[in-house]
Amino acid sequence: MTDDRPIPADLAPESVRALSEQEFHQTYRADRFTSVVVLNRLRYAVEHMATAFMRQAFSPIIRDWYDFVCTISGGPELDYPMVATSNGLTPFLGTMADAPRNAIIEYGVDRLQPGDVLITNDPYRGGRHVNDVLFTRPVFHDGRIVAFVNLVAHQADMGGTVPGGFTATKQNVYENGLVIPPMLLWERDQPVHAVFSLIFDNTRWGGMLLPDFMATFEQLKLGERLIHEDIERYGIDAVVGTMRYSVDVSAERMREAIRSIPDGDYPGSSLFDADGLDGGREYRLHVNIRKRGDHIEADLSGTSEQARGSINAGALDAKTAVGVALTMLLDPHTPFTSGTWRNIDVAVPRRTIVSAEPPDGPTMMYWESSGALIGAVFDALNPVLGEKAAGGDYGSVNLHNAFGVNGEGQFWSSATQCGGEHGPWGATRVGDGDSYTVMYNLNNIDPATETIENDSPVVLLRKEHAIDMGGPGTFRGGAAHLRDSLWLYDANQILNPFRYKEPSGVAAHGGRPGPNGGMWFFPPQEKVQRDSLVGFSDEEYASSEVIAGVVDTATKLLDPDGEYHHFASKPVWPTRAGTVLRVITNGGGGWGDPFARDPQHVLADVRDEYVSIEGAARDYGVVVVGDPHFDPEGLRVDEEATAALRAGR
Repeated sequence: MTDDRPIPADLAPESVRALSEQEFHQTYRADRFTSVVVLNRLRYAVEHMATAFMRQAFSPIIRDWYDFVCTISGGPELDYPMVATSNGLTPFLGTMADAPRNAIIEYGVDRLQPGDVLITNDPYRGGRHVNDVLFTRPVFHDGRIVAFVNLVAHQADMGGTVPGGFTATKQNVYENGLVIPPMLLWERDQPVHAVFSLIFDNTRWGGMLLPDFMATFEQLKLGERLIHEDIERYGIDAVVGTMRYSVDVSAERMREAIRSIPDGDYPGSSLFDADGLDGGREYRLHVNIRKRGDHIEADLSGTSEQARGSINAGALDAKTAVGVALTMLLDPHTPFTSGTWRNIDVAVPRRTIVSAEPPDGPTMMYWESSGALIGAVFDALNPVLGEKAAGGDYGSVNLHNAFGVNGEGQFWSSATQCGGEHGPWGATRVGDGDSYTVMYNLNNIDPATETIENDSPVVLLRKEHAIDMGGPGTFRGGAAHLRDSLWLYDANQILNPFRYKEPSGVAAHGGRPGPNGGMWFFPPQEKVQRDSLVGFSDEEYASSEVIAGVVDTATKLLDPDGEYHHFASKPVWPTRAGTVLRVITNGGGGWGDPFARDPQHVLADVRDEYVSIEGAARDYGVVVVGDPHFDPEGLRVDEEATAALRAGR
């Protein structure tokens, strides 16, 4: 038996858990068991779409970075809520609660027909940057739209001044790339040729994008078919009711998590070093978390004005960052849906670095400033969370691009593979921070070294943890990542590190912040040696050219009291064949008193070269004796000396 009455979108129960069986059925048009089954099938549908897209897509950024996400949105009678998401980049997870709705309403939901696919990529309509292209397809049942299946994926190039788009130096939306307002790409399953021409006349790598577009089309049809199967098996009422159930459950869990924080005002901030023009202007993210009852307001007043370069984010990205930070800190198991924000208000003034507006507020590097906002939320709430506090991450993906011509006169390029794209997380109450992952607001995978060296004229000489570069704590922050890459031909290199002035790995529950890193070019030797390592001596550093970081003016070694070097002092860094690029990321923040760390854990850290013998004594009060290089198994803790050292603190 079906019930065609629309489900009121504004009727939200105080507690889904407390509903009687009759109330539950009346609210969600199905029993609890059926709702859970249908919800899991919706989640399966988006994961199935994502898996198939990974298998079919051609772009390395899909393969190497998992730079896409699939979602399902409810229909207009539910106000288009995001009800299910696949694994993918977290910036997508937040903005996809709004982006499809904005595109559908602007285009006109009444104009859509079965088989249509909308396309748009405007950051100010949907968040993120122009390379992230949104495709959305309506799901009809008995002549009415009951859902939308959506896929948003990074496209390798959307025009603009730089191949691939990754640079902080673009100063307006016109330099940023092609902006597509909501329009049909497929109409009744037939391609709209004029729109295809518009896009492929403005991208450099159409041969790569076209198969990705076709794969996207197939996954949207797959998602539509899977929802139709659910409707056929469980009925339209159960499927639509479950969409609302999904959102209500997320909202309830986030509401309960918010209640665990004492009422109060909690300010926090984080620093963004500079924009892409010069090193003289800093950008600071401010947040004041006002918690009252089961509501939170994140007030971003006081945040720096929008930047002159393309390091800005849009207001939807700011909303996403707040949601990601609160989810991680308060209830990381809450499914991400539109309900995540039901009890969260984000107040942000216009034209800040996280609420930029066109035409002079380009948003290409949006994840960097929104990632800094996550750090500011951690800074605000860590003092009040006690044991639930968490250390900050390495703060910036330190993105690197390079291009040039090889010995045979062929153009080559390398994108997002040889900088400091991966690094550590902070520690938590349950253990040390991971030492090789990606920023909290990203969810990428790591490209294989063999793939990098096959695709570009580069040899990865080092890819390892940096010693004494994790924030000390009872649980240690993840170690900074150190990478040396040898470039075999003359190259033009673009680097985008943004968080080297102030520790991004904020401390938690009495721990210490993670140290800051830097970037250097080491000049080529007389002959390019594919296995010739650059060491860590004062002489070798003195011969280097500092790209970014705070270093001693004489030795060029990291020094918190030294001189800041601005990454864009050269928008493009020309290098000769044989140059080595060294990147050391920031370290993750530590959790808890370092002198309370188990000495045996410190011993293991020394053996594994996360911590030096000197660092063990200085940071943890643990005296380790032996030789970690030539006799690691012979290392031991001098318990008497350790007790004396810890007692004397």
